[in-house]
Amino acid sequence: MKKNGAQTFIECLIKEGVDTVFGFPGGAVLPIYDVLYDEPLRHILVRHEQGAVHMADGYARATGRPGVVIVTSGPGATNTVTGIATAYMDSIPMVVFTGQVPTALIGNDAFQEADIVGITRPCTKHNYLVKDIKDLPRIIKEAFYIATTGRPGPVLVDMPKDVLMASAEYKYPEKAHIEGYNPTYKGHPGQIKKAMDFILSCKRPVIYAGGGIVLANAAEELCALAVKLNIPVTTTLMGLGGFPGTHPLFMGMLGMHGTFTANMAVMNTDCLIAVGARFDDRVTGKIDEFAPYAGVVHVDIDPTSISKNIRVDIPIVGDVKAVLKDMLKHLGAAASLREHKKGLDEWHKQVDAWTNAHRLSYKQEAKGKIKPQFVIEKLYEATKGRAVVTTEVGQNQMWAAQFFKYDKPRTFITSGGLGTMGFGFPAAIGAQVALPDATVIGIAGDGSLQMNIQELATAVQYKLPIKIAILNNMVLGMVRQWQEFFYDKRYSHTCVSVAPDFVKLAEAYGAAGLRAKTPDEVVPVIKEAMAIKDRPVIMDFKVDPFEDVYPMVPAGQPLNKMLLV
Repeated sequence: MKKNGAQTFIECLIKEGVDTVFGFPGGAVLPIYDVLYDEPLRHILVRHEQGAVHMADGYARATGRPGVVIVTSGPGATNTVTGIATAYMDSIPMVVFTGQVPTALIGNDAFQEADIVGITRPCTKHNYLVKDIKDLPRIIKEAFYIATTGRPGPVLVDMPKDVLMASAEYKYPEKAHIEGYNPTYKGHPGQIKKAMDFILSCKRPVIYAGGGIVLANAAEELCALAVKLNIPVTTTLMGLGGFPGTHPLFMGMLGMHGTFTANMAVMNTDCLIAVGARFDDRVTGKIDEFAPYAGVVHVDIDPTSISKNIRVDIPIVGDVKAVLKDMLKHLGAAASLREHKKGLDEWHKQVDAWTNAHRLSYKQEAKGKIKPQFVIEKLYEATKGRAVVTTEVGQNQMWAAQFFKYDKPRTFITSGGLGTMGFGFPAAIGAQVALPDATVIGIAGDGSLQMNIQELATAVQYKLPIKIAILNNMVLGMVRQWQEFFYDKRYSHTCVSVAPDFVKLAEAYGAAGLRAKTPDEVVPVIKEAMAIKDRPVIMDFKVDPFEDVYPMVPAGQPLNKMLLV
């Protein structure tokens, strides 16, 4: 049966199980939008293409399914680049479809032409320019396959308008066959045995888990291994929720703003078991002094991540879920396991001593300014931790990581690698679209929120009851903190002298707006916000502008050189 390119495109998405797309129409994709008029798919109309990609990103992180975006050519396509780079850095599965000028005009500087394939080559896992309608089904099949297999990531498909209007026999391939692309899922048995023998011989082991645990749906296996081996666990920012935040073995996040306990444990461990992590510079601090006494076991599906930043002693390439299952099988009920657990008593005493010496803390005075950490804790209490939390980037992000406990994967959504301001609000929209019955809270700074504030119209249009908590300090908080610590308090262009009234702004869009200026107003505002179910809510918390995030490891310093409160 013959179909035109636009019809073929929609049929292919349906075959891939896509139920929602985020997009913004324009001339080059009008054939697609004409098919969408009959609503074969749910389409979320955004107000800016960057918002579309962040929404698809939030959708993907909340569900594990690939996010899908449709935008037009030229500026529509180029507006997606920041969102694509954000997803690429954090290994998020996504397929972005861009319109393109007709093939005969490519390279002629036609109206709304941009070489989006060339522009996004460094920040996509792969990308395509479709030149023939007959290739479209195969390319779409391959795009979803590449985006969701191995180390996930964004794939871009650029579709000229004449391809979307041309007709051909429609047949969707059952499988994708890509020569040279064969991700390794099964870990090498010899390496797994070697790793387990080494782990059982060590006295001060630490598990360091990254976002790969969440992406691979391996949280259950990680918890089982940690409990069986009685090993303390720390996670990266991206790994939060991959191990229960309330578990007695959890030491908190490590790295630049990690806990004293986690950082000291990593600096003193004799066995670092890195699972689904890539040794980012915000985690390692000074590389040549990172985990100086440790033999390193590294499990990751991406072979290029192993020994990229830190020398690894026992590499295991494979899907972390599959490898952890094999590790658990190897343990069995060996007598050496019981001896191993008994031999860790002194290590646990040391870990407890570090925890007791320096816990995450702040001081909220009854008549003082609202502390941002206090807001986070009250949000946690109000939801009993049963919420999906998205964040912007900066101080708000770090406080959300430190003071909200995440017991389940896919409940903490943040821009880790790229650190994209403006991410959290549209990501919250994507998560709420994906999980309509969930409580979704976007924790924001007043600076970040304004970068994509126009998406409030999207949230209102679709009656999404997301709760946006603004830690409003009238400064660009994390940049201001660096100026305080490292630039002699020369606050150059970080204090915001003009800002909107967020309550009035919310009301102007048709959302609910609430404000707390004093500590005793925080809980009532949160309670009122949680009761609103038919539209988004902005909670404007006027917080202390000079509150800092602690601990902090200055850039270039080892993890044990923390600035403490």
